[in-house]
Amino acid sequence: MTWFETLRTAGDAVRAHRLRSLLTMLGIVIGISSVVLTVGLGLGAQDKVRDQIDALGSNLLIVSPGSSTGTGGVRGGFGSSSMLTLADAEAIADKAVAPDVARVAPTTSTTTSLAAGTTNWTSRLVGTTTTWEQVRSRTLASGRFFTADELTTGADVVVLGPDTSNELFSFGSPVGQTVTVNGASLTVIGVLEASGATTEDSNEDDLAVVPITTAQRLGGSTSIAIATMYVEATSADTLSAAYQEVNAALLTAHDVTGEEADFSIATQDALLETANSTNRTMTILLAGIAAISLLVGGIGVMNIMLVSVTERIREIGLRKALGATPSAIRRQFLIEASLLGVFGGVIGVSIGVVGTVVLPDLIDQPVSISAPAIAAALLVALGLGVGFGVYPASRAARLTPIDALRSE
Repeated sequence: MTWFETLRTAGDAVRAHRLRSLLTMLGIVIGISSVVLTVGLGLGAQDKVRDQIDALGSNLLIVSPGSSTGTGGVRGGFGSSSMLTLADAEAIADKAVAPDVARVAPTTSTTTSLAAGTTNWTSRLVGTTTTWEQVRSRTLASGRFFTADELTTGADVVVLGPDTSNELFSFGSPVGQTVTVNGASLTVIGVLEASGATTEDSNEDDLAVVPITTAQRLGGSTSIAIATMYVEATSADTLSAAYQEVNAALLTAHDVTGEEADFSIATQDALLETANSTNRTMTILLAGIAAISLLVGGIGVMNIMLVSVTERIREIGLRKALGATPSAIRRQFLIEASLLGVFGGVIGVSIGVVGTVVLPDLIDQPVSISAPAIAAALLVALGLGVGFGVYPASRAARLTPIDALRSE
């Protein structure tokens, strides 16, 4: 019997019991579609995290104060200290100290209420310098950013995030209008483009950016302490060198050793790795569940093939009596099992691909299509068919013609 005839015979056997074949493939269909969607969700989550971190700025180092210790000996978390100052930012911006640093943007941040006419909105007030726009890779939808003169004089100007602008001004352009913060009237000089980025505790599109001198005056503070320093390296290749230069400069400025450092420096790679670790854990967990479904599907294929061998004992005996070899019998049943696996895999992949198109609108989460995952899923489906079809095929091949023909 040729391979073509064997394939045709196996296909006829699968079509002869359509409902049974469909139910047999169901476990593989569920498992394969789950694998495709699980990998797609994992990759989509990683892409979303990467986009959000990239939106924070390119080639970025984030310098935060260290922890503080209270009077009772209780240590606060990172960022609770106030050891970073504008002088630190100026030192790092010095090319002689840190030649691989392109720009530095020191910031202060506080939550406050903004009012525009009868409308008010609680947002994050960010005080910073003129370099913030470039360091954070932000662009303006309208208006302009504040100037060095406005920074020096502590001018009453503000640049709004798009979400903040929409909450305060429903109609017309916000540029040129005023908002009230802590009793002071600030003129809106610009509105930022949406970045879509969020961090653990803030929305990067819901903020009001003012000169750091203005923020200090509005807060009634004369402190030169800053909350965070965003440091941009000259390129991705110099990010590591910039890290070392910033670390050395701050250790020298604070007169401490590495073990006593009262600050922390985070890179985008570190943030990305931390954010993706949870996604990978969930992906592995869901993939494990999908693997169990595939195992159940494979057992279903073996079970049905054993039933098929039992039902067709007389057919097997007749074919052997007419000269069919054990290898031909084995090949036929292996191909039948393989067809069940492949058909189940194709249906499962199709459902998974449809899911990657439909799910993002339902769960507000990106889902990516992974060609390697689809190829691997089809190979796994074929492997399941072959692997779980070996025993039934071997059992059919071992039957002797006389015993098979004598069977009722």
